[in-house]
Order: sequence, then C-alpha cells, then structure tokens
Amino acid sequence: MAEKPYTANDVAAIDAAKFQPLQKNTNEEREAIATPSLTFFQDSWRRLKKNKAAVFSIVLLLIIITISIITIFVSPHDPTAQNVTFTNLPPKIPGININGLNGYAMVGGELVDKYAAANVPDGTYFLLGTDGLGRDLLSRLFVGTRISLLIAFIAAMLDIIFGVTYGLISGLLGGRIDNVMQRFLEILSGIPNLVVMILMLVVFEPGIFSIVAAMAITNWIPMARIVRAQTMKLKDQEFVLAATTLGESRLKIAMKHVLPNISSVIIVQMMFSIPSAIFFEAFLSFIGLGLKPPSASLGMLLSDGYKTFLFLPYQMWVPAVTLSVIMIGFNLLADGLRDAFDPKMKE
Repeated sequence: MAEKPYTANDVAAIDAAKFQPLQKNTNEEREAIATPSLTFFQDSWRRLKKNKAAVFSIVLLLIIITISIITIFVSPHDPTAQNVTFTNLPPKIPGININGLNGYAMVGGELVDKYAAANVPDGTYFLLGTDGLGRDLLSRLFVGTRISLLIAFIAAMLDIIFGVTYGLISGLLGGRIDNVMQRFLEILSGIPNLVVMILMLVVFEPGIFSIVAAMAITNWIPMARIVRAQTMKLKDQEFVLAATTLGESRLKIAMKHVLPNISSVIIVQMMFSIPSAIFFEAFLSFIGLGLKPPSASLGMLLSDGYKTFLFLPYQMWVPAVTLSVIMIGFNLLADGLRDAFDPKMKE
C-alpha cells in the first residue's frame, strides 16, 4: 500500500532545528577537510611520481649523467692511451671466475689466459676489455656517453633558442608573415639531414661543431611548428585579448602570458628531441661522418665494434646496450611528462 504523501501542514510541523547546517566549531576541523592548493607544476609532479616507469628513468638517467661527469676527473684508464701488446683483451673483473669475464678466451679451440699471454701486470684489469689498439673500452665508453649526452643537450638548447622563438613569432604575428615563415620551414624540412651534414663537412672539419651546425639548421623545426600551433590557439583566449587591449607589447604578451602556458608542451617536446639527437650523432659517427679518432662517442664505438663483431661481439654489444638504455630512458621520461602535464589523463 502506497504511503500517504506529506502535506504542507506536515512539513511545517517538522522541527526547524533538524534542518540546521552542520557547524564546524574549530579551525582544525575546517582545515582537516580542506584540499591543499597546488600549482600546475606541483600537481604535475605529483602525477609524475605515480608513474613508476618515469621515476625509474629519472633515477637511471641521473646515475648515467653523474657517472659521466665524475669520470671527467676519475677514470679507470686513459681512454686515448694505446698499447699494441694489450690489443683485444677480453673483459676481466676481479673476483669473478666465469669464462669471458675472467680474462680467458677461446683461441684455436683452447681456453687461453689472454692477460698472461700479453704480460699484463698483476692488479691491472680491463673490466670491459680493450679494443684493437689496446685502449680500455670502459674508459672510452664513459667518454663516448659524455660526448653523446653533450651533443643531445646542445640539441635541446637549440630547440629552445631557435624553435621556441621562431614558433612564438610566427604564431603571434600571424597573417602574411606567418605564411612566409611557414613556407620557409617547409623548404628547410624538405632537405634531408644527411645532405645537410655532408654540406657541413665541406665547410667545417668533422667533429662536434659540424654535427651541432647540422642540427642547428633542421632539428628545431618540429619544436617551431608545435609552439606556433599552441601560440595561435592561445592568442585568441580572453586573457591574451585583455592584455592586448590594455596596450601590452607583443614581447610582454609572449613572455608573460603565452610562454608560461605552453611551457609543459615545450618540455615534453624537448625530452623527445634528446634521444633523436643522440641517435643522429650515433648514426653519423657510425657511417664515418661524425667525430674522428682519437675522440670517442657511442656511434664511433659501435662502428669499431661492428668491424670485429663476429670474433669479439662484446665490443659492439656494450655501446649498443648503453645507447639503447639512454634512448629508452629519455623516451619513458618524455611519456611520463606528457601524461603528467595533461590534466585530462586518468591517474
């Protein structure tokens, strides 16, 4: 049987005290249910810390960068010192008696102590072996990693200096100037990086400067396009139009209103450009257009190891694994930053 509905008299008869709002009597009780105010970057950092892959990549990259810096001052051996009697020695790690890691290698079907055969002094160890000129591979790996990271960070700075500036100018000015600037980008992007590098070698000697010069011509184009698209989206927003109405200059609008709002996009794109630059340097050095001996980079170590891969595979595997770990680390970090900066992503 249906209940009898309440009438106006029934409602009026209810004690009004039952409808009083719950009062919080103390400041502590009110603060206990208050959510702390977080800035955009604080909230992004909170979400980033929940991404285990991104946190792992941060720790890994910090370890690699720290070791690369420390080995500037402390290194197991001189990375450029050559000793023809110590050529192609296998790895030897003290305290480990495993063939391949104890200085022994197969020669003519027999297990031979290569260190004793080369009269290596007692207490001298090459943890990753030596190359065809008797140079310590571990020391050269430290140098190669440092140079590859240096080139990558220079590429990131070029992205910020050229790409962000070009994109901001093109997006804010718009109109005919924007059309001309975009056509210029299309012309540059149509030139292959390898052709640019060959042209740089005609003008400059092979080395870090020629690689950086090649990157300065074309590698910042993706950043410029992304910044331009974000700028054109923001310049029609109310806060930018208000600043324009109040008479603020375009430079002030760009630095005060546009740039802070697209900084997250810039950081993510910069993180993606770093592994691309590392691979670009490694590719150029591998085909002989990058650094020249006695300098070392991951690409040069790969090139040297490739020549003896069938007989001494560790000489190629070590730089290949190092290059892969660095590139995967930066890509995982970039993915984590992209998710952290996007408030629409589910936690």
